Amino acid sequence: MAAVKPVHEVRLGKVKAAIWRNETDAGTRFGITFSRIYKTDTGWESSASFGRDELPLLAKVADIAHTWIYQQNEKNDAHQEDSEKSTPSQSNGRRQKSASR
Repeated sequence: MAAVKPVHEVRLGKVKAAIWRNETDAGTRFGITFSRIYKTDTGWESSASFGRDELPLLAKVADIAHTWIYQQNEKNDAHQEDSEKSTPSQSNGRRQKSASR
């Protein structure tokens, strides 16, 4: 079984956000996990615990991840609008009157 990978990662220094895509009946939802990486004698490890000096980086990583998610939602909304415009609407053959007369 192939490992599931995040759709996007944001990293500043040792602080990282992994963004995960969830397809639901209501549309695409994104989840985020935050981690701090550190090196040990046996290699790189990660933790979900952050020290005082890492909190500003955590806030910046969260902000960048938040912006990325909003950009994806805007792209998806624009794509849906384009799809709806290119699909002829079902009408009953009568012209609708404009409400702004």
